[in-house]
Amino acid sequence: MTYRPSRSRPPGGAAPTGPATLRRANLSLVLRELRDHTSLSRAEIAQATGLHRATVSNLMAELLERRLVREVGVEHVGAIGRPRRAVALHGAHVGALGMEINVDYIAVHGTDLSGRSLVERRVVHDAMGSGPDLAVRRLGLVAKEAVEAMRRAGAVPTGIAVAVPGLVDVTRGVVTLAPNLHWRDLPLAEQLSSILGPQSVPVRVDNDANLAALAEYTSGVAAGTPHLVYLTGEVGVGGGIISGGELLRGADGFSGEVGHLRVDPNGDRCGCGRIGCWETKVGLAALVRAAMPEQAYGLPGMPVPDPGERVADIARGLASGDRRMMTAVAQVGEWLGLGGSILANLFNPRVIVIGGYFASLAQWLLPHAQDQLRRLVVAAPAAECRFVASTLGFGAASRGAASMVVNHIIDDPTTILDSLRRPAPY
Repeated sequence: MTYRPSRSRPPGGAAPTGPATLRRANLSLVLRELRDHTSLSRAEIAQATGLHRATVSNLMAELLERRLVREVGVEHVGAIGRPRRAVALHGAHVGALGMEINVDYIAVHGTDLSGRSLVERRVVHDAMGSGPDLAVRRLGLVAKEAVEAMRRAGAVPTGIAVAVPGLVDVTRGVVTLAPNLHWRDLPLAEQLSSILGPQSVPVRVDNDANLAALAEYTSGVAAGTPHLVYLTGEVGVGGGIISGGELLRGADGFSGEVGHLRVDPNGDRCGCGRIGCWETKVGLAALVRAAMPEQAYGLPGMPVPDPGERVADIARGLASGDRRMMTAVAQVGEWLGLGGSILANLFNPRVIVIGGYFASLAQWLLPHAQDQLRRLVVAAPAAECRFVASTLGFGAASRGAASMVVNHIIDDPTTILDSLRRPAPY
């Protein structure tokens, strides 16, 4: 099942007006149908979309010119009758770059329209300690390197999306507040575009948990589940909520800041300045502080290791029966279950997908978390909500960011030819 962020009809249900708008909507409709199937004939597309066969033929001619589809052979239907030439989604030359900048790393996922993975990497970077200017410059450098790798693979990037752990004004590409990065009112899209140059492709910015939730809904362990909550397991904790198959953004696009639910009035001070936030109990920084205090975040002179290395160290300690680590993980698991129960009572999801370090340590965390969930969900057992571990790892948000770029291409295929005619921007 595929997440479709926009429809051919604008809000209010009114049909698109004007021939250019209608053509864009119909091109998008055809591409969506092809995205869900290996190949289709023009007649099958007409039947599935409700468009006239002549209209489909005209649309197909334009999509072939833009190299977004390709003819894949001839299908013979029945013993007699005219053969049908099948078409399939192409777009191997159309690139989409997804990135994530978090407290201690930058992740990259580059793909093409057909879903081929072109670039996948994670770079250690102390974004929290470096300050926004240096962090954005490093992000720009990583972006340039990824773009070059995608070009070598034969795909021209047509858009970049960046996932950030915080509140994002998606329309303007401004990070309103990212407490753990110490960013406030940062025009990230504008600054990154400036670094990439005047010919750069569109840059979009969104919340990391929202984008990870889209990745999970599209291709994760609970793909197609119309009611799910995704939880990031990073230094900070965020949530992405899929309700009825749609991403729940809220009135201003700021929903999902679940890490700042107040769960302990007598707890520690959070990076947001408040006391007792959920992420002070279950974030990676909290676990490291309890399990390996000598390697806690923020200690003077301590290098910033890859978060995967920290988690791997803890996993090895758990496997060997380290009592301090076992106690720390049990406490985190109980707090994870408590916060999960609040979300289950609010949104009634079928699953709560845990990502990042939560997924890496799931075998030790989930027994404690699931036990709390069963005890504290009001509608249990009728609600049937359960925790499941993501299989996308720390790359879920960057994968979701790339998917968002692909969705924008699908929504308006007319942008492709013009963007690919421009000179190389980097």
